[in-house]
Amino acid sequence: MSTETTILIGISIYLVMMVAIGIYASQRTKSTADFIVAGSRMPMLICTATLTATWFGGISMTGISGQSYKEGLLGVIADPFGACMTFFVVGFFFVRLFRRLRLLTFIEFFESRFGKIASTVAAVAAIAANVGWVGAMLVAFGTVFQSLTGMPIEYGIVGGAAVVLIYTAVGGMWAVAMTDLVQIIIIAVGLVILLVVVLIDVGGWGNIAPHLPEGRLRLTPADSSAATWFNYLRAWMILGVADITAQSLFQRAVSARNEQVAQNSFYLAGFSYLAMGMVPVVLGIIGSVTIVGLANPEMIVTELAINHLHPVAIAIFVGAILAAIMSSADSALLASASILSVNLLPLVKPQAPDRLRLLVTRAAIPILGAIAVYVALEFQVIFDLMLDANSVLLVCVTAPFIAGIWWRRANRTGTLASMAVGFLTWFVTSVVAPEFPGDLLGLLIGSITILVVTPLTQKADPPKPLLDRDGKEVALKNRLGTLPLFRQAS
Repeated sequence: MSTETTILIGISIYLVMMVAIGIYASQRTKSTADFIVAGSRMPMLICTATLTATWFGGISMTGISGQSYKEGLLGVIADPFGACMTFFVVGFFFVRLFRRLRLLTFIEFFESRFGKIASTVAAVAAIAANVGWVGAMLVAFGTVFQSLTGMPIEYGIVGGAAVVLIYTAVGGMWAVAMTDLVQIIIIAVGLVILLVVVLIDVGGWGNIAPHLPEGRLRLTPADSSAATWFNYLRAWMILGVADITAQSLFQRAVSARNEQVAQNSFYLAGFSYLAMGMVPVVLGIIGSVTIVGLANPEMIVTELAINHLHPVAIAIFVGAILAAIMSSADSALLASASILSVNLLPLVKPQAPDRLRLLVTRAAIPILGAIAVYVALEFQVIFDLMLDANSVLLVCVTAPFIAGIWWRRANRTGTLASMAVGFLTWFVTSVVAPEFPGDLLGLLIGSITILVVTPLTQKADPPKPLLDRDGKEVALKNRLGTLPLFRQAS
């Protein structure tokens, strides 16, 4: 049996298994809350697995390794380092309050605190970011599929999208979480196999390190120019800070069984993600020495697999890549569909019944998936697409979100001013001085704006309290992530 045939059989078995899990998980879905946040019944194992798998997407398997191949550690500050930071920041400062809110989307929080205009802007920004993220995942899927089977990349993009759409639309959060648990196991096994075999074949790290260019293992820039350091800070913040507002993280916090499960799942996922994320980084650096001049650096992990693994092991590793891609794509699709049904549907039909919201959530998944397929076909650069998708969130949503959670005086006027100024700064900088990170400047100036405008408008626009799903004010005491890890919290 040829390698291509073995791989295709493995891919087929894997895809059928994911659909079967989605159908099984659909039995737990009886309401919109079940579909979007698993009825807030998720245990720590599944919650940790789905958090890790959601973050460890095709970017980690292809984009990250490609960046480390080209630039070393400085190329992967955004991911895995910045992305890992998100888990600890959210776990310590936000997750317990998220769980108390018991809302279906973070946009509901925006509407409660800042009104319809702010929540609508946040909803559009979040959907755009998630659709861009799904597009990046599908590009990764298609790229891997093309390199291993020789078929056009478009086949992989469309085929991968079809499977993700089916099991996500059928089972919702339970399907996403349960497939994520299987996927993260496959990812871990595939990565460990490849790393061990490659290190043995190259004679260990000691044979690689002497051949690396100077500075390849640096974590800070050698250049002292302002533009370089602004872009370095941007790399830390484009995922590490912007994704504090990620709907996929908010959903998992609310999906957790209680505050302790939510908090500790984020901490465990942070450690898991960093450990797993460093494997493709190391593989990319090794590949820069052993496979010089690769035309598409984002294919370095696949090339290493083909060069060093037995066909059966290649099939397992391909399963790991597909698992990584799907575990992120399904979460982003569910997040976008949730925002559309919970927050945008009421603009058209106020007081929509739960049955209609559930129907719209399910129907939105294939529609948004089709848009993501178009994005993937038009923009076929994985890492850049992933980062650019977060820019709108960073400049429009991040500062008001943090202020709304931690500053009692935050109000609608300050938020709208911050959103407008942040977006305008980003847009103008991107046109006039594209070498500077416009999204980082937009975040900074937007943050200054909300700090200045909010105190000046307290009388004209009094701040609103934080309210939970039942319209009751949320307790703000003891909200830092200091609950015990290994014993039951009182």
